[in-house]
Amino acid sequence: MSDLPVVGAQLSVLDLDRHRDWLFEKDRDLELPEFCMADILNNAEPFIDMAKSKLDGWDGRLGIHGPFSGFELHTRDKEVRAVVQTRLEQALNVCEQLGAVQMVIHSPYDPWDRDNLDNGPKDREKRVSAILDTLGPALTRAEDLGVEMVMENIKDTDPGDRMAVIEAADSAALRLSVDTGHAHWAHTICGAPPADRFISHAGAMLGHVHLQDTDGYADRHWPLGCGNITWHGVFEAIKRTKANPHLIVEINDFDRVEESVKHLEALGLAQ
Repeated sequence: MSDLPVVGAQLSVLDLDRHRDWLFEKDRDLELPEFCMADILNNAEPFIDMAKSKLDGWDGRLGIHGPFSGFELHTRDKEVRAVVQTRLEQALNVCEQLGAVQMVIHSPYDPWDRDNLDNGPKDREKRVSAILDTLGPALTRAEDLGVEMVMENIKDTDPGDRMAVIEAADSAALRLSVDTGHAHWAHTICGAPPADRFISHAGAMLGHVHLQDTDGYADRHWPLGCGNITWHGVFEAIKRTKANPHLIVEINDFDRVEESVKHLEALGLAQ
């Protein structure tokens, strides 16, 4: 039996049938993307029922992509914060009903913060505090459910920003996610560290990795091997963390998910 890491994928509920054999043969990690959308969270039961039916007999680790559209986690507007907290609560309800153990949330940090968060002596602390004020109820609920929320780098240029949030939260329900394509864009365009350094910096707090390829110019979500990310460096960094993150191919073309994993197999990196 190979000791290489087993890679899973983000697949919509509607695409599960086409990848059923591939998903089930190794009980690969799975992430469902539908539940990031407010309209679906407001009427989640049909999608939950469909997922339960299609995943009967599968014994892998299930995650969902949580809501993010239209808000940032550090909002100080109490009315907006209440809406964000409602969306997070709805998504955690989905996790409970599906038995999902992980939920992806988006980082609110961006290149502007790199150059401006030190303008005031306590601006960084205030940002962390605002994020945790928003996440507070969801963290408590996630702890009770045994769900891990993983904060994904989006426009981040400094992996230390999200780590500061995780350290301040001091909760088993909050860990780090690294999106390889986002990190590669930030490295190429904004001078941030490369993707493998984002992973190395996460260390034992690494709970999740989105695997997607790009040329560094934009957020391409290309199949693995179609861009110029150095996958040997990425998987060596994952290995060095000694963590056990969900490994999720997250590309736009679900038909090429299995092709992406075959690319990693050909490189001798994963299965």
